[in-house]
Amino acid sequence: MFSIITNMKRILLKIEYDGSRYSGWQKQPERKTIQGEIEDAIFRSIGEKVEVFASGRTDAGVHAFGQTAHFDLNLPVPVSKIPQIINNNLPKDISIIQVKEVEDNFHARFSIKKKTYLYKIYNSSEKNAFIAYRAGWIKEKLNISKMKEISNLLIGQHDFRGFCSSNTATQDFVRTIFDIKIYKKDNYVFIEVCGSGFLYNMVRIIVGTLVDYSLDKINKENVLLALNNGNRNFSGRTMPAEGLYLKETFY
Repeated sequence: MFSIITNMKRILLKIEYDGSRYSGWQKQPERKTIQGEIEDAIFRSIGEKVEVFASGRTDAGVHAFGQTAHFDLNLPVPVSKIPQIINNNLPKDISIIQVKEVEDNFHARFSIKKKTYLYKIYNSSEKNAFIAYRAGWIKEKLNISKMKEISNLLIGQHDFRGFCSSNTATQDFVRTIFDIKIYKKDNYVFIEVCGSGFLYNMVRIIVGTLVDYSLDKINKENVLLALNNGNRNFSGRTMPAEGLYLKETFY
């Protein structure tokens, strides 16, 4: 009986991208997506058709500083050369910034322990054309202390069905939020949400809840009703996609 010799390697990519021009991560017919661009770039670079599996899908317009994804490579390409090879065939707004070989049983989505999203708010009464696709815009002055106060209710393990879109495709709404950081610099408010995983639009609704509570558009009882009864009508607005960034993933 003969053994089969293979050069198969499982490769983990760390990716940054500006999602403004794309219909999200996942491949879709007749649409420009991050996954589609990366898979096409790999094929053009090394001549091998692969499927790239991400830590999670980002929606249209959402950005990433640290998206991670893996694929299997069956060619003797030096791992250290992969970023340069693929980046040569990627558009300017997508970049492979780190790469490493991982174990065969590793999976970019199912091996993940937690991830952090960053939401960037431009908090000014004046419109800024240069951040139109880089931040959510709130004209009214935000109260950071109030945002921090209400964010503490969301930390921990909860059923977050009141903080996701109605078309979320899951039967399990329980997630754990490890930390929410809120800080201000100049005209920007930054909100970092670290959790075990996230439902559809969950981070954007959490941020919208902090914003609406800060502006007295909802109260503490509303937030508790959304959290304890799963009623989406009591949580805050869904913030626009352009302010959201997948910051980091942890394995």
